[in-house]
Amino acid sequence: MSHITTEIARQPSAWRRAALAAAGCGQLPRPGERVAVVGCGTSLYMAMAYADLRESAGLGETDAFPASEFPAGRRYDRYVVISRSGTTTEILTFLRGRTDAPTLALTAVPTMPIADHADSVLDLGFADEQSVVQTLFASTALTALRAHLGEGVAALADAADAALAEAIDPTWVEAEQFTFLGRGWALGVAQEAALKLREAANCWTEAYPTMEYRHGPISIAAPGRVVWHLGPGGEDLRAEVEATGATFVNHGDDPQVDLVRIQRLAVAVAGRRGLDPDHPRHLSRAVLLGS
Repeated sequence: MSHITTEIARQPSAWRRAALAAAGCGQLPRPGERVAVVGCGTSLYMAMAYADLRESAGLGETDAFPASEFPAGRRYDRYVVISRSGTTTEILTFLRGRTDAPTLALTAVPTMPIADHADSVLDLGFADEQSVVQTLFASTALTALRAHLGEGVAALADAADAALAEAIDPTWVEAEQFTFLGRGWALGVAQEAALKLREAANCWTEAYPTMEYRHGPISIAAPGRVVWHLGPGGEDLRAEVEATGATFVNHGDDPQVDLVRIQRLAVAVAGRRGLDPDHPRHLSRAVLLGS
């Protein structure tokens, strides 16, 4: 069994534990603070989802950035960074440049250099992973942040348990192309869904805001391709997508639960293609850039 398969299955229990970890952290953003959330790759997409959730909840302006693209001169009341390894070059560079406000790092390895550069650390070591492809840590970090917003985690974890027990539709496994759609915070999750299939299964995938899909991207919809909508608000697209011959998927569940299905799908597609989902080509657990 691949590491990623085990790590996907561990998510519901880790999410329950994440809620407790968040409750014990006094450095998470406070209501009214202007917050920047920073990450790279998968962590960026979790940052995007959280930023939208926090701002939509009326808790304060919240922006998400790739660590390498933070706007020069922009100031916030608090900075939150997400990094599984705690060694990513751009994250450490970002933290070294922050002297105007407190910094909090969510990481799976709090003994790594990130602890030397962040003012405080939320230790998610119980969600560390062996697979290069992130699943467990990323969703657990998002769960901790959601729990701090006051969202219930028990029902979320129960729904993920149910998603883990579902059969995977063979039509999805055999598809040649995937497009993921979402509105609001689901867009960050849709971006992550697309990344999972690219990384683990070397798939052609794309992701767009729900209504933007009609402004050009729908032109690639065709038989043998899947358009997957995450979260509510997707049924308006069903007839248009199905008219192209593409398969339209819209569970309407919490996008994070739907992501569990897509993670499992990525592993299944990798198996069909004879690929190792734990070791995608050209990738490593942490991206360390030369000076």
